Amino acid sequence: MSIVPAEAVSGKSRTVPDTRAVTDRADGVPAPLATRARLLPSLAAVYRAQLSRARVARIPLLFVATFQSVGIMILMRGVVDGGAEARAVVAGSSVLVVAFVALNLLAQYFGQLRATGGLDHYATLPVPPAAVVLGAAGAYASFTVPGTAVTAVTGSLLFDLPLTNLWVLVAVIPLSGAALAGLGAALGLLAPRQELATLLGQLGMSAALLLGVLPADRLPEPITYARDLLPSTYGVEALARSFDRHPDWPTVALDLAVCAAVGVVSLAVATWAYRRAAVR
Repeated sequence: MSIVPAEAVSGKSRTVPDTRAVTDRADGVPAPLATRARLLPSLAAVYRAQLSRARVARIPLLFVATFQSVGIMILMRGVVDGGAEARAVVAGSSVLVVAFVALNLLAQYFGQLRATGGLDHYATLPVPPAAVVLGAAGAYASFTVPGTAVTAVTGSLLFDLPLTNLWVLVAVIPLSGAALAGLGAALGLLAPRQELATLLGQLGMSAALLLGVLPADRLPEPITYARDLLPSTYGVEALARSFDRHPDWPTVALDLAVCAAVGVVSLAVATWAYRRAAVR
């Protein structure tokens, strides 16, 4: 048995018009749109969406990035015996996992989005542009955590380095990931073609390999200036200093602070690049 309101039976039911909507139509003023979502809820939603989208490729991605860095350390083991050079090799190889994912793959992802019109989907959502960039960058950087930890532990055992201060990775991974992810997103969004975005991502990862893994004192002086401009350099320096018998913690904190500042700047540039690409 269904229950029918008494007003419907008696015929007294009337539809109450939306006075505000009628007034808007009469005045020719469009009804207001929904309020824009706040940054943190939008960031969390984009992060979860990106994380579930890339979950299928998670295991091959981690394997390739980790295998690459461990292989480089094994090759360098025949050239480097220990000391500062060994610390530089292990630190650079560990951060290289972050560069492979956060810089290289994120540049390819945003380049593909721009080429295929995928940015139009995000542009229609009532979310801040910063949430899209930060959410994607955070999701890609999250995949680097296991690989970076495995690479750092393997390198420490391979070169007889202490494992005591590897807790520094808790700061190195997110700060280096933010700096490199911002750079990768900016390269992918600013590249006029998808193929060029892929090329720039590959070049960025190669720069992180050559300038991060090789000891700084073995590089020619002009190259050291380019090394100082690479965002991941300061994360590499902070991790390398933590392998010392008595680490200089103020210097480590300074390197991490510089890495954080570079990350803020690179993510701001990526957000600007997203706005620029989304309106075209």
